[in-house]
Amino acid sequence: SETQDHHHRVRPSSLHDGGWDASKRYFMVAANASNKVAAVDTKTGKLAALVDTAKIPHPGRGANFIHPQFGPVWTTGHLGDDVVSLISTASDDPKYAKYKEHNWKVVQELKMPGAGNLFVK
Repeated sequence: SETQDHHHRVRPSSLHDGGWDASKRYFMVAANASNKVAAVDTKTGKLAALVDTAKIPHPGRGANFIHPQFGPVWTTGHLGDDVVSLISTASDDPKYAKYKEHNWKVVQELKMPGAGNLFVK
């Protein structure tokens, strides 16, 4: 499940390794030892969302693309699980408004041959 908290500032010491969503507004970053990815809104400096993921997300810069069913997504591999997670991201572009219900959720997991995926580019 996904948790959102729009009122708390993010503690940089609890974040590790991340990259930008396609809009360049949100910095997507692994939250250490929590199996979560934090979406930091760089316009407000606040946490936009905290997304539950598979074990030990390790995004590097991640990868962005438009998913045909879920709209803009950002991806991360995992050190502790054999999946690549696709997380729906927010967009101010009206053409992606129909995907808003999926924002800040893992919308798909792609099965990999084994755990330990370091980076998706």
